[in-house]
Amino acid sequence: MMINDSEFVPGVSESGILARVRGFVQENPVYRERGFVLAEDDRFFEKAALDSRYVAAMVSFIEDEFGVLVSSCEVTEENLGSLRAVARFVASKQPFAVG
Repeated sequence: MMINDSEFVPGVSESGILARVRGFVQENPVYRERGFVLAEDDRFFEKAALDSRYVAAMVSFIEDEFGVLVSSCEVTEENLGSLRAVARFVASKQPFAVG
């Protein structure tokens, strides 16, 4: 059985999750703007004009990349509002996450 290089392995650190989320945001046209630089704690909705496409793309990415199910009550700015927030949210859903 071949393993996809981007396949999620339980126990990935929050910093590892953060790196994957940053890569997704940087490569996804929903998030890109010319000259747009996003720090870990920058709020997506304050820094960029994001809409429901952002939410749908991020939820889809989280579920596909990390095998984490996101319920509608978890779709909040606290969980999905910044790179760091997404990394913390995903790490909190992992039973074997490391620092």
